[in-house]
Amino acid sequence: MKVIVLGAGVIGVTTAWFLAQEGHDVTVIERAQEPARETSYANGGQISVCHAEPWANPKAPWKTLQWLGEEDAPLLFRLKLDWNQWRWGLRFLEQCTKAKAKSNLQNLVRLGLYSRDTLQAVRAQTGVVYDQRTEGILHYYTDPAEYEAAIPAAALMREVGLDRQVKTAAECLAIEPALAQSRYPIVGGTYTPSDESGDARQFTNELADRCTAMGVQFRYDCAIEALIREGDDVKAVRVRSEEEGVEHLQADQIVVCLGSYSPLYLQSLGITLDIYPAKGYSATIPVTDPEFAPTVSLTDDGYKLVFSRLGDRLRVAGTAEFNGYNLDLNEIRCKALIQRTSQIFPRGMDYDKAEFWTGLRPATPGNLPYIGQTRYPSLWLNTGHGTLGWTECCGSAKAIADLMAQRTPEVDYPFVKGI
Repeated sequence: MKVIVLGAGVIGVTTAWFLAQEGHDVTVIERAQEPARETSYANGGQISVCHAEPWANPKAPWKTLQWLGEEDAPLLFRLKLDWNQWRWGLRFLEQCTKAKAKSNLQNLVRLGLYSRDTLQAVRAQTGVVYDQRTEGILHYYTDPAEYEAAIPAAALMREVGLDRQVKTAAECLAIEPALAQSRYPIVGGTYTPSDESGDARQFTNELADRCTAMGVQFRYDCAIEALIREGDDVKAVRVRSEEEGVEHLQADQIVVCLGSYSPLYLQSLGITLDIYPAKGYSATIPVTDPEFAPTVSLTDDGYKLVFSRLGDRLRVAGTAEFNGYNLDLNEIRCKALIQRTSQIFPRGMDYDKAEFWTGLRPATPGNLPYIGQTRYPSLWLNTGHGTLGWTECCGSAKAIADLMAQRTPEVDYPFVKGI
């Protein structure tokens, strides 16, 4: 079949890879000049099944209210006259019950475990190199109450098959000795030895090269203008490029992998997705003394930050700002990243040379991505992965290839059908 994949981020490129593996004739449409130029460009770097606890939980509404108006808050809603934002917020509140939070966590862990295994298989098959590290992920805590609250969540994840282990402060320092220099004592943590980290942009670019070698066509600098409805189906896309002008590209199947922008292209088709952009920030910091820089990937749960060692760089990322499609860098939030990082790792990094970045993560109210077929038989969704796109990309893509081939995916997950 001829398949068009919309978007060349980590979700779109992995989708193209698995569809090409099935023997399909695949074309990827991307408005940027190369893969992974937007949300996949400088994310936190974690393959973090352990990060599956959804934002929507019974404590979230109170915490969100506490953070309103704080420019450096981990989760910041900039309330706007935007019906989509308010609708998303109401759906988020609906997901904050104990029962829904537990169900969402279990689904995310299952998808994450499957996707991590699938990524490892892709790595073994292709030999892709992307500053990957396989020393696990350590969640550390400097607040005793936060540490105690993490223990039940870790137990729930173990029930679904994730090896998230509770660790004492001394055990945390043994796993990552660089934490010993923290100005705030580590009180404990949880450790998932099977989780990984790596550069999502590098992975996406390398896999795109292998896709090209398999015959996948990438159309860069090509803006998507609209999905074209023909009767009861969608089998064409209107695009515009400087070289070719306006074109109508036909396909047997189309997969939407457009992240936060997916709802904008689907509204005219009567498809409403509960996806809202959550602006995340990152800083990439040169490592000047490896002795004092972490090698194990870390999560600072209290401040909602993650740290990944990417070769001679430290990537720190986190926070979520609900401010529409705004991509301006907020200096206060950038400084907050550096301030907390320098408190934990006062030596070993050149903070004056930090490079800042921001990207829009496609957040759903319960953190579950949309994976599956729409009401239009030829139109598919692989979008809405929020902060877990790097974690869930390979499993989501393989599931789409299975569903398109009318096979049951190997993971137990609530795939969409007829949305």
